[in-house]
Amino acid sequence: MKSHEIKAVIEGLLFVSGEEGIDEKQLMEVLELDRKTLKFYLAEMKEMYQSEQRGIQLVELAGGYQLTTKKEHAEFFKRLVQSPTSTTLSQAALESLAIIAYKQPLSRMEIEDIRGVKSERPIRTLSAKGLIKEVGRVEGTGRAILYGTTKQFLEQFGLRTIEELPPLTDQSEEDVEGEVDLFFEKFQEQLASQELK
Repeated sequence: MKSHEIKAVIEGLLFVSGEEGIDEKQLMEVLELDRKTLKFYLAEMKEMYQSEQRGIQLVELAGGYQLTTKKEHAEFFKRLVQSPTSTTLSQAALESLAIIAYKQPLSRMEIEDIRGVKSERPIRTLSAKGLIKEVGRVEGTGRAILYGTTKQFLEQFGLRTIEELPPLTDQSEEDVEGEVDLFFEKFQEQLASQELK
């Protein structure tokens, strides 16, 4: 592969790895590059992203690499979250919200076990919109954050209490995909005619 193609692949890998980033060893294995060559490409990319014309940057954290936004643009990201036009929720966010609403408190890992996919971004979106919040920590190693719904969640969806959510029929714990579908379907019925303010 040519130099620009390798950098394009690295950029793609960094993008799909999201907030978790990707470590040096993984990059070396996937790209079949030695450390020195990889470091050369990463240094070039880092310099390229430092340009004022770019909105993201390449950062190294604890032996891993990730793409992040630049802090000098933080005010614009804050406006986006607060913008009335950014109030619609994706299906992933609605699924995560329904799972949290029915099973709270629970950790991101528990949400991901039910959904079967990573849920970092939907959780971040729901937190930014004030629909969920940290309600505690799991005991033991790692002390993962436990999430629950907020008063704003109840207000946005016209509920007086969480008990007003439509009841769920008994569902086998083994049928993970079915459980997600059931949550989403029931939740959508409840919210069908409602839109976030």
